[in-house]
Amino acid sequence: MRATVKDVAKLAGVSPKTVSNVINGVVFVRPETRERVEQALVELDYVPNMSARGLRNGRSGMIGLALPDLLRPYSAEVTHLVVELAHRRGWGVQIEETAAEPKREFELLSKARAHLVDGLILNPVNLDDSAVMTAGPLPAVVLIGDVDQDMVSQVAIDNVAAARDMTRHLLDQGFRRIAAVGTPEIPSGSSGTGRIGGSTDAPGTAAARLRTQGYREILAEAGIGPDRELEIGLDRWSPEGAAAVVGRYIDSHELPDAFFCFTDTIAVGALSALWTAGVAVPGDCAVAGFDNIGESRYTVPPLTTVDFDRRLFVESALDLLAERMSDKDATPRRVMIPHRIITRASTAR
Repeated sequence: MRATVKDVAKLAGVSPKTVSNVINGVVFVRPETRERVEQALVELDYVPNMSARGLRNGRSGMIGLALPDLLRPYSAEVTHLVVELAHRRGWGVQIEETAAEPKREFELLSKARAHLVDGLILNPVNLDDSAVMTAGPLPAVVLIGDVDQDMVSQVAIDNVAAARDMTRHLLDQGFRRIAAVGTPEIPSGSSGTGRIGGSTDAPGTAAARLRTQGYREILAEAGIGPDRELEIGLDRWSPEGAAAVVGRYIDSHELPDAFFCFTDTIAVGALSALWTAGVAVPGDCAVAGFDNIGESRYTVPPLTTVDFDRRLFVESALDLLAERMSDKDATPRRVMIPHRIITRASTAR
């Protein structure tokens, strides 16, 4: 027999209203109480009656998630957590990929306005391409990632500070000529594999601009003048693109002391190119990444990277979305998730 809200409330030692608040995610519940309720939900294998709830509150029980590139490990980790944590709130998740098809964000926005989904989590790489810039009132929308805006609530990390901290770590290890891979120099007429150098006025992605800013700031503080030859642009942050670009770079340039790659997937490509060229890491050159994807500890050598609590990141986004679903006129809020540097063998001196 299917468990009811009353069954869950009895097992957790709370009221049925509290159970509903945890499931719906629109009212604050103390963390210890939420944990008891969630444990009871799991133990009883509780399944919410979405159709009945929809009739009562006019909601579909579905949210939308749009990420730029579902092929990448970072996206897979975020998607897994969104689905897992949304399910605990009784929400289903519709997933879209938007890098090659930005219009899919607008399609999700239309579904939200038509009440086919109750809210959206969007991860635009540039604000100009994002559905949040469309005219008209927005439904419940939360952004995750790096674009700078104040129209809707957002969860992010401090990319400038994180890039500063990673660059400082490399300097503290004694590396002086530090190349940055993933800077916003995007070539015109690109074949999609990236390139070395380019116009520093090219826009790039929000993350590329912010991480480049932090990298440059800490070098300047250390008295190291700008060297655009050490800024390696990519038009797509992928291991194959990074491998091609870093391979060409080390064929035509003096080997730097270290490569600071703006994602771990870029770092994986850089490690491959260095291995192919017979460059020992970290003996001849260090490599650092960003994001601490699950595979980063298993690269050869294990990868130094920027880490942040991915579960807290996603939980915060869902909390903000629940807040917006409850009150679309609520003042937008930005939640910043702390970061830290994970040091591994790839930057050992």
